[in-house]
Amino acid sequence: MFEIAKAFALRLAKVPPEPHPPAGSPGSILVFRAAPNYWKYLLVLWGIRQIIGVFVIFAFLSMTAVWQAAAREDTPQPRRPGQPPWEHVFPGAIHALELLGLGYFLLQLPFSLATTRLNYEMRWYIVTDRSLRVREGIFRVREMTLTFANVQNIAIQQGPLQRLLGIADVVVRTAGGGGARDGHGQESQGIGATMHAGTLRAVDNAEQVRDLILDRLRRLRDSGLGDPDDRHLRSDSGAAALRDACADLLAAARALR
Repeated sequence: MFEIAKAFALRLAKVPPEPHPPAGSPGSILVFRAAPNYWKYLLVLWGIRQIIGVFVIFAFLSMTAVWQAAAREDTPQPRRPGQPPWEHVFPGAIHALELLGLGYFLLQLPFSLATTRLNYEMRWYIVTDRSLRVREGIFRVREMTLTFANVQNIAIQQGPLQRLLGIADVVVRTAGGGGARDGHGQESQGIGATMHAGTLRAVDNAEQVRDLILDRLRRLRDSGLGDPDDRHLRSDSGAAALRDACADLLAAARALR
C-alpha cells in the first residue's frame, strides 16, 4: 500500500526516482543512503509531535466544559426568553470546532507518517572522484553539487539521539559554495544560492564516508586538478627548490676550478 502511495506522490511531484551522478569517471561512482536507524530517529520525532498534539487537544477540552454538556445533549436546547442569541449558538460552535480539530488530528496521522517515511527514503548522496551530489525532498526538492576542488573542510556532527542510534551527519563545506538546485536542475535564487555546505545526513558509516571524500580530494589535488591556488603554491615552491639546487651546483663547479 505504501509503495502505491509513494509512486503516486513521486508522479504527482514529477520527481525522478533517483538523481543523475555528478561529474566524474563512471567507475568511481558510489551511492550512499540514509541509515536504517534514521527511520527510527524520524519515527521517534514523529511520535513526540503526535503526543504533544494529543496533550494539546485534551488540555483544550479540559479547559472548556462546553463539550461535556454538548455531548450529553442529543438535541440543541431552545433559546430561553431574553437569552442573547450568541449564548445559545456559542456552545454548539465550540463543540463543532472541537470535533473538527479531533477529526483533523486523526486524519493527519497516516499522511504525516507517510511523509516521514518518504523523508527517510528520498535521500541520495552520490560521490565520484571529482564531486559530490546531495538530494533530498519530494515536493520541495533540494539538490546540491559540490566540487572537490573547492572543498575546505569535512566535519562529522552527532547529537545525543544520533549517538544512541549509531548515526551521524557528514558536513562538507566549500570555499566558493555550491548553489542549491531545484527539481529541474536550475540553480535556485535566494538563501539556497548562497549555501556553502552539503550534508550527508544520518549515515551509519560517517568516518568511512569522510575518509573516502578526503582520499578522493587528496588524489584530485595530487593529480594537478585541484585548487588553482594550491597548484600555484606548489609551482612556486618547486621553482624555489630548483633555483636552490642550481645555485648549489654552480657553487660546487666554481669550487672545482
